[in-house]
Amino acid sequence: MDRYVGKVAIVTGASSGIGEAIADNLARSGMLVVGLARRVDRIETLAQKLSKENAKGKLHAVKCDMRVESDVVKAFEWATKNVGNVHVLVNNAGIATKSNLSEGITEDWRKIMETNVLGLCIATREATKIMKANKIEGHIIHINSIAGQSHVYFPTAGVYGASKHAVTNLTEILRQEMVAQKTNIKVTSISPGTVKTEIIDIDSMDEEMKKMFGNMPMLESQDIADGVLYILGVPHRVQINELTIRPMNSPI
Repeated sequence: MDRYVGKVAIVTGASSGIGEAIADNLARSGMLVVGLARRVDRIETLAQKLSKENAKGKLHAVKCDMRVESDVVKAFEWATKNVGNVHVLVNNAGIATKSNLSEGITEDWRKIMETNVLGLCIATREATKIMKANKIEGHIIHINSIAGQSHVYFPTAGVYGASKHAVTNLTEILRQEMVAQKTNIKVTSISPGTVKTEIIDIDSMDEEMKKMFGNMPMLESQDIADGVLYILGVPHRVQINELTIRPMNSPI
């Protein structure tokens, strides 16, 4: 991580769960972190906490809806002007709605694809433009899912897996694109198993989903955030394309 101290990281979906833990980790490790989210007040609260605890780096909060292209573009412009050129992008923002395939609501499917896939693509485009223009040894990290590695059946999340399979494909295509363009940009997918976050809210689930997740071992958000530090900490000659993190004794 030493080479990233004082450098800029942009983390999408930084207001809670995995994104919040990643933003916290990176700021404590000495990076200048720009956290993007709709609930910007939560990031501001974390930024104040980090400042009081004399973190090595700093966290900046920027309001951004990943479904709105102009929000994403403006967020990158703000970061470049006020903090510096991005060196690390963590595409963490993602949603899962209660909508299966046979009875689903089109708008729910649209929200998933616009957030999990198009939002990720737009942020990646904006980051790589900056990295290439400034010949930065950058890193793009997609927070994926085991649902993007295999065909995992979640009773009321029919399109979520498809969105994560798209992320798996986009990760490898981007890696090859960066090689073809002779850049120094690394690309990594992190695929967690079940993580205890707002997406996995047992209390709000129907009985079928409660039965599936109720007794399932789960990871903590910090486990994934620590994985990000590991990936960023390897020598520049090493590129970790895929890191899968499952809870111990997980059935999926």
